[in-house]
Amino acid sequence: MASARNRKGTRSASSEIVAAHLSKRVRRLRQQKGWSLATLSAACGVSRAMLSQIERGVVNPTLAVTLNIARAFELSIGELVEMPGAFSSMQVIRATDRAYDFRSDDKCRVRTLSPLNLEKDVEFYQVHLRRGGALRSSAHFTGTREFLAVQAGKVRVDSGEDSEELGPGDSVSYRADVDHGVVNIGAGDSTVFLVDIYR
Repeated sequence: MASARNRKGTRSASSEIVAAHLSKRVRRLRQQKGWSLATLSAACGVSRAMLSQIERGVVNPTLAVTLNIARAFELSIGELVEMPGAFSSMQVIRATDRAYDFRSDDKCRVRTLSPLNLEKDVEFYQVHLRRGGALRSSAHFTGTREFLAVQAGKVRVDSGEDSEELGPGDSVSYRADVDHGVVNIGAGDSTVFLVDIYR
């Protein structure tokens, strides 16, 4: 088994490989479309300065930024960042890796627990809600369902006209092709695990 130092070095090297690959991939796709940085910026809502840094490999973009860029090219995240054969079959997402923060503010933190380069019909998230915090979503694609399990705290799950209150250890499945949300109704913080299944 590798030492902690070796594992840390491997993670750093892997991160650099991903950043280098993504920078070349974004630049190549942009050039193939004949777009300037300004054109891509307008298409994806990411600043020209940030796009320039990504293309130069200076920054490793967050999940939300990567998703916006992928959508501008009409690709999934997996199609944008896929690197066949570049890594072993094990992909670790460290708790400290902020690149996987899909959303983070004073009341709600959403982390994806699914590898970014994985083509999938299933997405896995950890959601941390402060007291009074909520995660609300518009309807997803027809047939989409969500599965939620409460690790800590007390929450209310809304799906269309339906609503249920849950505590630690409780789980629920519900329609996500209607307006839906998770609300912290407890006295303290709450943490839930959320799975989206697309059909």
